[in-house]
Amino acid sequence: MSDSAPTNDPFEEARKDGPVLKCPFQGEDIPMILRGKDVRAAAKDWETYSSDAPFRVPIPSEEEFRRMRQLPIEVNPPEHTAYRKIVEPFFKRAKKPEVIAKVEALFDDLIRQALASDSIEAVYDFSLPAQSRALTYLLDVPESEADTYIGWGMHVFGDKNPEHRAGDALENYLSEQFDRAEANPGDGFFSALTNATYNDRPLNREEMMGFANLTFAGGRDTVIHSISGVLHHFATDPGALPFVREDPKRIALASEEYFRYLSPITHLGRVVPKETDVHGHTVPADGRVSLCWASANHDEEVFDGPSKIRLDRKPNPHIAFGAGTHFCLGAPHARLILRTLIRKLVEQIDQITLIDAEPLIEDEATFSRANGFASLNLRFTALS
Repeated sequence: MSDSAPTNDPFEEARKDGPVLKCPFQGEDIPMILRGKDVRAAAKDWETYSSDAPFRVPIPSEEEFRRMRQLPIEVNPPEHTAYRKIVEPFFKRAKKPEVIAKVEALFDDLIRQALASDSIEAVYDFSLPAQSRALTYLLDVPESEADTYIGWGMHVFGDKNPEHRAGDALENYLSEQFDRAEANPGDGFFSALTNATYNDRPLNREEMMGFANLTFAGGRDTVIHSISGVLHHFATDPGALPFVREDPKRIALASEEYFRYLSPITHLGRVVPKETDVHGHTVPADGRVSLCWASANHDEEVFDGPSKIRLDRKPNPHIAFGAGTHFCLGAPHARLILRTLIRKLVEQIDQITLIDAEPLIEDEATFSRANGFASLNLRFTALS
């Protein structure tokens, strides 16, 4: 197996110089916490680093894109604990045999289509359909709904109509689904929320929309980028597929290594309720702090050779899904998708050839990071 994958870590020098990198975002000078142990500790300390901050957990903040607080990510315990219990059963559906079987059939279908073509654009013709169709299985809604999700493109807030507010397409869709569920209850995600209670009262519509908004926005481009990243690595490292094929136990290890290395969420914000010293930087009350998962997952003090993709890395204490109270609800679903993808590729594909690729770049004032692809053209060759 090749051990020479290029680094996607723009924080290496800053991390060695100090635990914090100051980054300007939307008029705020936000300290970005870089080192693994510090990021993990801050993620677990919700009293100092609060998530009770509507629109401000994402960086940049999302007032332009939505009208409601995302639940449960933008509340703290004990509210977070109670809200999380409402939707956890749906996210645990990723462990159900019927959902696993559907995801397996999904990748069989996508790989069959890729093999039938001379080449495939793997972002919009593979990764996006995979994410969209798999989401319908998780939410127990008709698979035909995936056509709508695919039509939104890479970014669920990216309404292309200049007369619309960004995010209107998603909000209108969610409102229609809740109206339908209230009129004709069923077994799916939307009906479950219309029937759910919080503190012995029914959820109101804003709370329902907050859960659904996060569900559709939070795991979209992250899953798409993860799938595309796996395909790109197999195409650029010819030893990777044979290496995993040698030992099926490496499939789970490989998927965790891809989550670590790719870190599709670069960072998330927290708000300090009172003036706080953050590793030597004073943050005023109601100021934001960044928890940089991407830097933490490449910390030399935590990982041996973090700039290399090692598909049998063990242990692998990455925090691509966060840590503590706000650990990602969608982690089981994302893991199912990546492990199934890798297993199906190992079983069916001899080689993936890279034709061309256009990386997506997060270009900020103090860092520039490749994260996913705007386009990725590949050729699949079947195992004989």
